Parts: sequence; C-alpha cells; structure tokens
Amino acid sequence: MSNVPEGLRYTKDHEWAKLEGSRARIGITDHAQTELTDVVYVELPKVGKKVKRGEVLGVVESVKAVSEIFAPVAGTVVDVNASLDEHPETVNKDPYGSGWFVVLEVADPAEARGLMDAAAYRTLVDG
Repeated sequence: MSNVPEGLRYTKDHEWAKLEGSRARIGITDHAQTELTDVVYVELPKVGKKVKRGEVLGVVESVKAVSEIFAPVAGTVVDVNASLDEHPETVNKDPYGSGWFVVLEVADPAEARGLMDAAAYRTLVDG
C-alpha cells in the first residue's frame, strides 16, 4: 500500500498539491514513484511559466519509463526544485518532502476543491 498523507490534494494522474496560502507545492505521489522505479532525470519548467490545469508541467524519466507531470491547478511557476537536476533520485526517497517539483502561484484557489483528498486517492490506487 502506498503512502498517502492527509492534508494534500491528489489527481488521477498521481500528482499531489500542498496548498500554502495562494500557492501550491506540486510533486508526484509515492504510488507514482514506485511505479516508475528509479528516477534518473527530471525536467522542470522555468520560473514564470503560466500553466492551465491539466497542461504538461514537466517530465520525469526513470529506468523504466518517461512520464509527463500535469498541473493539478492553473497558475504561474514561482519556484522550481533545482536540486533535482543533480539528485533526481530524491523523488524516490522523499516524494512528499524534498522531492517536490514546483511551486505555483494559483490562479483560482477554488480549482483545488476539484482534486481528490487522501481517502479518495487511496481508493483510486488501492482499488
């Protein structure tokens, strides 16, 4: 069973969002990193990029697959986790902590209400 922390919001595509005021910290879930296996490369957007909900936000490459990361909410990238350039394996070790990808300035905070809570996401991944 995957680690699914309370207090985050989740997408069907296995991204998580931690709402921090008008901002959202984004990453991939424990389930996603387990499925990908060893992450070897992460491509993140540039600060200032505007994204719509569901648009590609970046790419994660593992020894097994290449997967796109989708924006769970619309917004503007205000921070990226540059340490993933040198240490992409952090995504496997700490997907909800130091393995985060980007911080978005959220365009419409109400959009986050459409994301799953931990219980709904557990149901999705555990069947």
